[in-house]
Amino acid sequence: MPSLLAPVIWQGDLVGRPPRPGDSPLWELVLCSGDGHWEWRSQQPQAQVNGEWLRQQLAAALAIQPRPAALAVFRPQVLGLFQVAAEPLGIPVQPQRRTPALKARLRQLAQDWSPAFDPLAVPALPPVPLPESVQGEQWQFAAVPAAELTLVFDHRPIPVLDAPPDLWPVPLGLASTLPIPGVVIQGGRRSRPLAQWLQAQVPAAIAAIAGDPAGLILEAGLDRRWVLATFTDAAVVQSAQVYQQRLQASQGLHFLMVQPDDSGLTPTGFWLLQQDP
Repeated sequence: MPSLLAPVIWQGDLVGRPPRPGDSPLWELVLCSGDGHWEWRSQQPQAQVNGEWLRQQLAAALAIQPRPAALAVFRPQVLGLFQVAAEPLGIPVQPQRRTPALKARLRQLAQDWSPAFDPLAVPALPPVPLPESVQGEQWQFAAVPAAELTLVFDHRPIPVLDAPPDLWPVPLGLASTLPIPGVVIQGGRRSRPLAQWLQAQVPAAIAAIAGDPAGLILEAGLDRRWVLATFTDAAVVQSAQVYQQRLQASQGLHFLMVQPDDSGLTPTGFWLLQQDP
């Protein structure tokens, strides 16, 4: 299992609060640490929100907190503004859907603003098929007991690996026998380019979607959606239902693995993922 020590990364958002009757629209800046123990909030009328105001707020936060290794932003609409404000301060801005502490705080704040308001709403692009050049040969649902998840890495130099320390079963408090669901793609000769392409997309989560046909949708980047597979076979549909049930039991923790074939050779790519609650 990777070390639990990780660089300090702030999580940040600018969200337009639902206006009350007669009030001018307000935007709220929310910054927090990854563990949620530190927070910075500031409000500004919408007309006065700009890069300079945001830079001043970030500078004020830096005056009382150690400099972060990066600032994670999940909302595409404000990503550019954060980049403009953070660059003069030397803070790298990291597009990242997985900002659990920030999203939990936004949900709390929204209860005071308006219970019907969803502060996490991000318009999603329609799902599109994978480019033909990186499509795998076969795929299947899989599950690994939580305690055995680290065996994937034992003495295996996986070329493409993304397993954040806070996404392991122990930090999430999951039982060692709990099945962690996943999707395994056999890429054949395309395994390496497929793994490299997936890494460039920044995988976030994989959902099994019911329909005719049913499908596997990869959520990636901040708002991209890719069709990993479609299927109508009754047995696969049932496996998809089990996959979704296991996702609920595992706090959304799951994995994606790319390997050349089913011979047990070293995987080409492995990602730990988590669905938003």
